[in-house]
Parts: sequence; structure tokens; C-alpha cells
Amino acid sequence: MIQQQLAPLEEAIEQSRAACAALSDEEDNLKREILAHAGNRWSLGIVHALGVARGPLRHAELGRALDGVTQRMLTRTLRQLERDGLIARKDYKEVPPRVEYRLTALGEEMLVGMVPLWRWVMDRTDDFRDARRRFDHAHSPRP
Repeated sequence: MIQQQLAPLEEAIEQSRAACAALSDEEDNLKREILAHAGNRWSLGIVHALGVARGPLRHAELGRALDGVTQRMLTRTLRQLERDGLIARKDYKEVPPRVEYRLTALGEEMLVGMVPLWRWVMDRTDDFRDARRRFDHAHSPRP
């Protein structure tokens, strides 16, 4: 059993080493910025909301779908995602303004790629909770 677990880990380590060795400084910075989307609460929320909607959403609809996001943070995150090609923005040039956002093919790929990680996190919630409990117990001040 342990040998079976080591094989995928060793393969992942080798793939990680090869990918890092192949990066130029410019590519490394770009990829780090894109990976920041993968770990950003609002970016993931926007990509998820647009994916679940299976069509375009307006700014206000996205804001309602993301509990706690400020208008400023939503606008900023939408611009970052648009700049990186993960979402597309359509301005209908109407009064009052009507702007819609949708996932691009690249954004859809990101969503599909993130699902296994999300599932892994959800499946391991009890493990994370137990680890935190053990850590907090071991590091709590003693009277």
C-alpha cells in the first residue's frame, strides 16, 4: 500500500522539478500570478459562479453570489481575471449601463482543473480539523 502511494508522489515531485527547471524568470512570475487566482477566494468564487450559471452574469448578480465581497474587490478581481483571459466582459454601451461577464474557454479549463483539488479539500476536512486541534493543543500556553 505504501509503495503504491509513493509512486504517484515521486512522479509528482519529478514533474514539479522539471516544470520549475524549465521556467524562465518572466514565465515564473506570470505563472505565480496566475496561480494566485487558484488560491484566491474571490477569483475562485467568480469562476465557480460563472461556471454554475452556464452563461453570462452581471456585476450585481456576481456580487450577490459572493457573500461578503465588496464592490471594489469584485471589480478589481473581475479586471484581473479578464486581463488573464479567464473571463470575458461584454459592455452593451447602454444607459443605464449593462455589462455581462462569462467564462472563456481558458476559464472553463481552470474550473475543471480546480474541481479535483476542491474535492480533495472537502474530503479531508476532518483530517484538517484534527490536525489543527492537535497543533493548537501542543502549542497552547500551559498554566
